[in-house]
Amino acid sequence: MLKQLLRFQNFEKNFRFFAPFSLICLLVFLALAIPAILNSPNDYQQGNVVKIMYIHVPAAWMALLIYTLLAAFNLAGFIWKNPFFYLIARGVAGIGACFTFITLVTGSLWGKPIWGAWWVWDARLTSMLILFFLYLGYIILLNSFDDQRKGEKIAAIISIIGFINVPIIKFSVEYWNSLHQPASIIRSGGLAIHSTMLTPLLLMFGTYFSYFVFVALLRVRTTILLKR
Repeated sequence: MLKQLLRFQNFEKNFRFFAPFSLICLLVFLALAIPAILNSPNDYQQGNVVKIMYIHVPAAWMALLIYTLLAAFNLAGFIWKNPFFYLIARGVAGIGACFTFITLVTGSLWGKPIWGAWWVWDARLTSMLILFFLYLGYIILLNSFDDQRKGEKIAAIISIIGFINVPIIKFSVEYWNSLHQPASIIRSGGLAIHSTMLTPLLLMFGTYFSYFVFVALLRVRTTILLKR
């Protein structure tokens, strides 16, 4: 009990600094991202539709990043037998699922005018859909057992095994035939995108990441308070 109290006190100190800081970063990045997106040029082939990229691509980055963190926190929970890692993993899972859903929806909205189809069962899209199901499966398993610790451990095992899907998503467009375009930000020759498009992309990623940190802190703190 004393260890748990000390752990909460340490988290509370960090929360009081990082929560307001991440919220300020979120507002600043968003304020910079909106005009950057509005002033970004249209693509010579895709026209104005290309601006979906500024929502879709950073959301996909966040979906992969959060799942990597989810698996890492669960692995740390196994190694160090610290329930706090499971608690953090629980807190970030729902946010990752939301970003994955945004990726799938915006990808469909982007794909229809460009590919002529809302959905195709190619490697990139299918593996991203599997990622969404991995998130949902993890969340469902957490709440499927009367013994919470048992649910956390079983869900953790699934999330760690499921991490193999992350590099599959990353390299799917390189090793399998796909309608989805290959890497278009950084290639072997360096940057493959103009700064007028790269800037709003990075600003939106900063917006998403700040949002993730802020909401994750709130979710973890709420869970701790409910457990006290």
